[in-house]
Formats: sequence, structure tokens, C-alpha cells
Amino acid sequence: MNDAPRYSGSCQCGAVHFDVEVDIAHTKTCNCSRCARLGWIMAFTPAAKFHLKSGERNLSEYKFNREVIRHLFCSTCGIESFARAAMPDGTEMVAVNVRCLDGVDLDGLVPQKVDGRSR
Repeated sequence: MNDAPRYSGSCQCGAVHFDVEVDIAHTKTCNCSRCARLGWIMAFTPAAKFHLKSGERNLSEYKFNREVIRHLFCSTCGIESFARAAMPDGTEMVAVNVRCLDGVDLDGLVPQKVDGRSR
């Protein structure tokens, strides 16, 4: 992920704004109870490649199931533009909601389907 493109992203109201280097050629969708309802299209990047520019005070956190993913959403508009978690080896990662990135052609993506419902 050294040469990943850089994107700007935000929640709907713009209170939460970030820059991220992420490869959106390898996106995922999930059918778990949360992702399916939100319509998430995920792309993952190391935490060091994610920079929250504004809105830290607007973020609310939600954890469910095994409570290992910090789902962060804007307390004003309710949009979850990213989540934080650690990989099994302890590497801090950020899951970015590609729908919240500026300038992305969503119709050009071919996300891999993940069966989160069965986990």
C-alpha cells in the first residue's frame, strides 16, 4: 500500500473530514447486520495513512458483536465514514467507507463479498 492514491472524505454534514491513502481497487462489502443496513463499501489502510482533519469531537463510537471494531460516526448527521480496528498481528488499521470519499466512481468498483453474517 505504499503507492495508494490519496483521497479526501467526510461525513454528510462535513463536520468530520479526513484525508486517506487507500487502494480502492480491493474493496469489500459485508452482509453482517450493520454493514448490510448501512450499505458500506470498505477499503482498508494502515492507521498511519489516515489523517482526521476535523470533527474528532463530533465522533461517537459504537461496538457490537465481538466489540473489536470501533465504528465511528458523526453525532450530527449519523454517517459512519470510517472505523478503527487492529489486525490479528496488532497492526492498527482503518476501514474507510468508500461511499464517503470524494471523486470515486462507485459504479466502477467490484467489491469482494464477505459473509459477516455467519461469523
